[in-house]
Amino acid sequence: MAKKSYDWEGGAVLEDHTKKKHRILKEYFRKYLLTRCQLPHCEKFKVSIVDAFSGAGVYACDSLGSPLIFVEALKNTINEINVSRLGRGMKTIKIECLLLLNDKSRSAIDHLKENISPLLAGIKEERQDLIIYTEYFCKDFDGLYPEIKKRLLQAKCNNVFFNLDQCGYANVTSSVIRDITQSWRSAEVLLTYMIGSLLTYLSPGSINSNILEPEIKEKIFHLLEDKNINKQEWLSEAEIVVFRYFKGCATYISPFSINNPKGWRYWLMHFSNNYRARQVYNDVLHDCGEAQAHCGKSGLNMLSYDPSEATQLYLFNSDSRHLAKESLYDDIPRLVAKSGDTMRINDFYAETFSETPAHSDDIHEMIIENPDLEVITETGGTRKKPNTIKVTDTLKVCSQRSWFSMFKLHEDKRVPSSSTKTPDDE
Repeated sequence: MAKKSYDWEGGAVLEDHTKKKHRILKEYFRKYLLTRCQLPHCEKFKVSIVDAFSGAGVYACDSLGSPLIFVEALKNTINEINVSRLGRGMKTIKIECLLLLNDKSRSAIDHLKENISPLLAGIKEERQDLIIYTEYFCKDFDGLYPEIKKRLLQAKCNNVFFNLDQCGYANVTSSVIRDITQSWRSAEVLLTYMIGSLLTYLSPGSINSNILEPEIKEKIFHLLEDKNINKQEWLSEAEIVVFRYFKGCATYISPFSINNPKGWRYWLMHFSNNYRARQVYNDVLHDCGEAQAHCGKSGLNMLSYDPSEATQLYLFNSDSRHLAKESLYDDIPRLVAKSGDTMRINDFYAETFSETPAHSDDIHEMIIENPDLEVITETGGTRKKPNTIKVTDTLKVCSQRSWFSMFKLHEDKRVPSSSTKTPDDE
């Protein structure tokens, strides 16, 4: 199994893929806190963070590692939240965080304690609205997880955030991720791994291959033999394998790799059972444009394509958003039509974010721009602006549809001609 160790004592080097990953982690965790602490009546938010492969917290270039990124984000964001709440006449909120830090390397943990202590001491002295309880572990994660789970259940906190930034794939399997998302009401997981490790783990000769369907085994065998890891066709097939393998781990999965044109070797995946979490994560990827890469469709069905077909790389930048809007313009009314021409916005989100890389603003914009759709409020009014859409609204296909729309919907539902083979003809 592929492994990589860091020389924390001599100074660990911050590689480009890790830098991109940390940018996403920092911004997403900030948005996570902003989203979870926005209710006016909420005066305390409890969260537990597990950084299972923490490292020493500081790289040779003095850039912060994930443990210090979490602490810095907590300190800065609680200030941002409470300044905003006071400005709106709301009571301030307190964050209470249980921070569990683990690394197999004793040296890494010892250095981490030195690196994080001044920051924690400063928070304790300066901020009354942030309490951080820190515990350290030095074990293999596969053996540690039952102990971590017991500790979190004792804490009686349903808001659990796991950062599983491993070097290989041996320590975290799909069964662990599935257990995390099923054990807590509001659990989220960020998983990093090397694609080569996963493919070897799932290869046809592996004991783990019996959990896979024959067509997935064939794809894995093909990917293991393929040396063109820097080609988009490779990325598209790998993404489908990754998504299908992890699909049962959570309702909402982001199966995108760290963007590296020289070879898509590292995957950073987000798991959650709440569409809002996936919605925010998608938006963050666009804010951190080109940090991750997707090779597939840009609308509501990102993996419903043939990898052998030419597909443009989706890099979560302005060009990608333009492509997404073109797809969303047709995909959204098609989805609503298949649901009986009417969907609650809440249900629309729940279905939409299971398989789309699109930004939420682009989805809202295409809803309003499409003449064949209308958004009805609870009082019977009609929304005219994208940023006013609420989860309590209803999305409808207009009774008077455009000629183009009727043609497209008819085309989607048409019966195959007698000259076209269907599965029943075989």
